[in-house]
Amino acid sequence: MKALPLLAAAAAVLTAPRWLPDRVVALRGRVFELVNGDRAVVLPNDRHGPEVFERVYADPAANGRSRGAGLSDLFWYWLSPGPEVHQEHLEPGPRYDDVARTTRRIIAGGSGPLAEAATRATAAALDALPADRVSLVRLRDLMMPVWAEFFYELVFRAPCPPHARDLIVGHADDVVTSLKCTGLRHPRRRARLTRYLRARVEAGEVPHELPASLTVSEQVHYLQGTFFNTAVVQMSEATAHLLLAIAQHPDVQRRLVAEPDDDRYLDHVMDETTRLYPLFGIAHRITTDAVRVDDDTVLPPGSVVCFSYPDYHVTGYDRPHEFDPDRWERTSVRRAHHIPFGVAANRPCPAWRLAPLVMRASTREVLRRFRLESTASHTRSIPHRAPCLLVPSRATPRPGSLRALRLFVRLRDRWEDVARSVVQLVLGTVMVLDARRLRLATRYFETSDSAAPPAGRCPVAHR
Repeated sequence: MKALPLLAAAAAVLTAPRWLPDRVVALRGRVFELVNGDRAVVLPNDRHGPEVFERVYADPAANGRSRGAGLSDLFWYWLSPGPEVHQEHLEPGPRYDDVARTTRRIIAGGSGPLAEAATRATAAALDALPADRVSLVRLRDLMMPVWAEFFYELVFRAPCPPHARDLIVGHADDVVTSLKCTGLRHPRRRARLTRYLRARVEAGEVPHELPASLTVSEQVHYLQGTFFNTAVVQMSEATAHLLLAIAQHPDVQRRLVAEPDDDRYLDHVMDETTRLYPLFGIAHRITTDAVRVDDDTVLPPGSVVCFSYPDYHVTGYDRPHEFDPDRWERTSVRRAHHIPFGVAANRPCPAWRLAPLVMRASTREVLRRFRLESTASHTRSIPHRAPCLLVPSRATPRPGSLRALRLFVRLRDRWEDVARSVVQLVLGTVMVLDARRLRLATRYFETSDSAAPPAGRCPVAHR
């Protein structure tokens, strides 16, 4: 009888790769829901399906972004410095409009030059890999310098110096690593990029008109948060998802290589990737007026609505959890439950045109040089940064060595998942508690409210 607890413990350890990572992911999602208290509702749910999700998401009163949500304290903590002027976390109003216009101007451009810039940045990263043997890489790590250089060129209209690229990558990696709770945040690392950008802004070296409603410090934080955090992180993760999906579906990869100019099929592969592995898990909004959910339910002002992209993206499809790009031959993108860039009526991602264009160019450059293979798990959050084997197109590795590498990737990934899950539990707890202690969003709005001018006068920050 005494051996039973030991046997149970051993069984739990040996089977941990099967159950622990999924439990941690589910717990993390549950924390996001509970941190908002009783005023939170998650859509879609057992009672309210995708139609309610769409209607509430597009409701004009579901337009609050940070004020009044407990979840905001967490995101501001992870995104600091400068979440108060981050485009995705600004409250609706003149200042948000000013910032959004600036972002649209900076990322605008002709399809040809944008694709060429993405190809050039991707080629520079791939040039560092050996052309005569297999490389084992983490796709997110491989792509982060690519998009650091790409967005630097968009912002400064000049080639990205290695020093600036390293600062951007260090900052972006620190943000996404802490957000996934696989490491603590490092404010000093982030501050190095802030100082670099401030020097460039103060010297007048940004060839774009920056938002006039922001101070110089706020302009610096706007550039850092929007372009050298969110843009770099999201594009790196999106490309890693796409390449990992291609690596794990050889028939898809063969068709892409055989028909390199087929935009339609590559778009189908990208659509299926963003459907099955959306970059956002939960997008939250705060109601600024009453929002009717159904005949019996009305959300009062101040309610926090959490929109679950993964749950929405699997509704209305046959075999929803299967990766099948061909489904888009018979599915209308407009009518499908598929919103990779959000909804048009409620602050969609400004890169809805840019992202597919440059991802196509980058992916084609990778496939032109390498065959991709991966036996790692593929989850929406890819905390393992997407391990993948890159086999040079002209190389012919020995089958035995390639099989050994595949087995190594699979075994390492399974047990790294266990160790990483424990780290996420510990560090996630530490950072959630620290964020609740600091209350960055809550205190910001308390200070703003206490400094508000008398009724009838417009705050200077919103002029």
